[in-house]
Amino acid sequence: MARRLPPLNALRVFETAARQGSFARAAEELHVTPAAVSQQIKSLEDYLGVTLFNRGKSLELSESARAVLPQVTEAFDQLERAMARVRVGNDGGPLVVSAPPVFAARWLIPRLDDFHAQHAEVELRLMATRRLVDFTLEDVDVAIRFGAGGYPGLRAERLMTESIVVVAAPKLAVKIKKPADLLRCNLLEDRWHVGDGKFPDWDTLLATLGINGKTPPRIQAFSDASLAIQAAVSGLGVTLAWNSLVMDDVKAGHLVRVLDHAIPTMLGYHLVVPENRAALGKVQVFREWLMERVTE
Repeated sequence: MARRLPPLNALRVFETAARQGSFARAAEELHVTPAAVSQQIKSLEDYLGVTLFNRGKSLELSESARAVLPQVTEAFDQLERAMARVRVGNDGGPLVVSAPPVFAARWLIPRLDDFHAQHAEVELRLMATRRLVDFTLEDVDVAIRFGAGGYPGLRAERLMTESIVVVAAPKLAVKIKKPADLLRCNLLEDRWHVGDGKFPDWDTLLATLGINGKTPPRIQAFSDASLAIQAAVSGLGVTLAWNSLVMDDVKAGHLVRVLDHAIPTMLGYHLVVPENRAALGKVQVFREWLMERVTE
């Protein structure tokens, strides 16, 4: 038996307008004019024989439209997921993502469960490495790179701009009321990032707080940012960190931003993709998911 479906384009316009709460915003999303949106809505209302929107000073869904909107939205979501599976199925092989180890461990991996839940059709393989992969020689689809930007021959999008923060476990942080209190603390230092030249050492950080020529504080060095951050979580001292690497611990209450001090930078994380892989379905769904996560 043939399906009795309304015009699908008009139904798509209805779902978009209802979700956006505005014909104008729906037109922007669909790349058409507001008049075209209004015309499609009118044609759908004529087909169904019901009023979908109560038009006045504000756009309101009718009772009938409000009742069916969740099912219509879910139907389009399922259709979108089905088409993503088709695209990904034609790509061949897993999605290989390269990322710096500390970013992978502290930001990306805690969010991958959400990616797998939304895109079970994508097999994601994570390559954690500090070196810049060579897309022409290695089987890597996308990479997350840290720096100021500028990646010739690659599509690059900035994911987040970084700042440097001072953090400590809550029991220690509460004892630090003023910058000079830091001189009585065990200071933890990530020597890898300091040595990379993109990250201040403690002397530089203390100078930004107006502490110069004081008794040198106790500094305990670590070879990796994850170690320094975990030491801070464990209450061993105060550390400097890129904000993205500690934001989850701060939200969870495991760490506290000391003195609410931050140093802005022009550096950040970028998603880079070679041109010949940008159109792959598995790359597109990962990019879209990643862009959503960084804005949360």
